Amino acid sequence: MNNATNKPLPQDYLLRPGFIYMAEKPVAISTVLGSSVSVCIFDKKQKIGGMNHFQFPEALKSDDPTARYGNVATLALVRMMKSSGSKNRHLVAQIFGGAYNPELSQHNIGTRNINAARNILNRLNIKIISEDVGGEIGRKIVFNTSNCEIAILKVPNLRQSDWYPYESDR
Repeated sequence: MNNATNKPLPQDYLLRPGFIYMAEKPVAISTVLGSSVSVCIFDKKQKIGGMNHFQFPEALKSDDPTARYGNVATLALVRMMKSSGSKNRHLVAQIFGGAYNPELSQHNIGTRNINAARNILNRLNIKIISEDVGGEIGRKIVFNTSNCEIAILKVPNLRQSDWYPYESDR
C-alpha cells in the first residue's frame, strides 16, 4: 500500500522489444532502451495508459508488419487505447530512447525511430508532453499508468542485469 494515498501500488510489467502493453488497471511498465524507442500514451480522462517498444522506424512492404516497427507499434497502441474508449483529445504521449553510439554502429537508427514516433503522433493530433531522446547512452524507463509518471535511469551500457528485478520471461 502507498501510505500517502492508501491506494495499492501498481504491479510491474516488463515490456520486451517488439511488444505493446496497454493496461486498464494501474501497472508500472518498464523497459530498457538503446537505439529503440518507446512511446507511452496516457488517457487523461480514463486514467489508463500503454507503452510500445520498437526497434525500427517503419515496416516496408517486404517486411512482416509487427510491433518491432514504429509505424505499426504506435498505430496499434493508439488503436488499443481507442478500443478501450479513449478519444484522441484525451490522449497525451511521451517518447523515450533513440540513442546513437557511433562506437557500436555506423547507422543512426535511433534518430529515425524518434522521427517515426513524432510523425505518427503529430499526424494523429496526439500531444507530445515530454521526450527524453537521443544522446549516446541507454535508458531504463518505468511508466506508471495510473498517473502518467515516468522514471528514467540513464545507463552507459545495457547489460542483462539492467532488466533486474525481472527473472522470468513474460
